[in-house]
Amino acid sequence: MPQLTAITPQRFANKAWKRQSGYPFAAQANILPIVMAELAKLVPVVPLGFVQTEGRFQMVAITALQPGMNLFIAPDGRWLGGYVPAALRGYPFQLAKPQDQEASILCFDESSGLLVEAGQGEAFFDEAGTPSQAVKDILDFLAQTDRNRVVTQTAVDAVQAAGLIQPWPLNVQNGDKTVAVEGLYRIDETALNALDAATLHGLRDKGALALAYAQLLSMNQLSVLEKLSLAQAQMQVQAASAAQGLAMLQGFGLSQDDGIIRFS
Repeated sequence: MPQLTAITPQRFANKAWKRQSGYPFAAQANILPIVMAELAKLVPVVPLGFVQTEGRFQMVAITALQPGMNLFIAPDGRWLGGYVPAALRGYPFQLAKPQDQEASILCFDESSGLLVEAGQGEAFFDEAGTPSQAVKDILDFLAQTDRNRVVTQTAVDAVQAAGLIQPWPLNVQNGDKTVAVEGLYRIDETALNALDAATLHGLRDKGALALAYAQLLSMNQLSVLEKLSLAQAQMQVQAASAAQGLAMLQGFGLSQDDGIIRFS
C-alpha cells in the first residue's frame, strides 16, 4: 500500500529523492487509468477498455487480461511499450485531496524506497524553503493530468449515457482450460453506428466520439498482449538461466562484476 505524505518544508527540507529506474511498482497492475490527452499515443500501443466502479465507467489501458500481472513490465522493470502512460510517469509523487480540503496537495510515497537523505538525491526544497524546479515540474505535470482526467470522465459519462458501453467477451487460456475474462467493457459499435445526428453531434462536442473511436481502434492491440506473454516467458527462462549460472560461479568461489569474472 502507498504511504503518502504531504510534501512540506517541515517534513522534507532535509530529505531528497531519487528518480525511479523503471516501473517495477506497476508490475501487478493489469489496468491503468488514462486520460484523453494521451489517446493518440496509446492507441497504437495498448488495448483500451472500460471498467465499472459503483455504476460509473472509467477508461483504462489493459496491460494484461489476468489480474496481478502487467505484461508491459519486463522482469527488470523496463516498460516494453513505445509510450509510457501518464499514470506511471509521476511516481512516486501523487496528488491527494484531504477530506477537509477542496484543493489537492502534492504527496510523496514513502514506501517507494526512493526517499533519501539530503545530498544523496534531488532536493525537494532549496535553501529558501521554496520547492525545487524538479518538484515544480512534477506538480505541473500531475495538475495537468488531473485536469484532463476530469475532461476524460465527462466524455466517458457521455458515452455511458448514450448506451454505447457493453461487456467485452474475452477469454484467456489457463493450462487446458479456457477462462472468461470478467469486468472489462468496450464500445458497442453497432449502437454507435445507429445513433442519430443530434446525439452524434452532442458526443462530438464533449470529445466522447473521439474517445469511442479510439477504444474501437485500440482493440487491434489485443494481439500485442499475446506477443508480450510469449516474450515474458522467454525473459523469465533467461533470468532463471542467468541465476543458475551465477549460483554455479559462487559455488566455485567466483563472482561476476560488470561482466568480468573475478576470484573472490
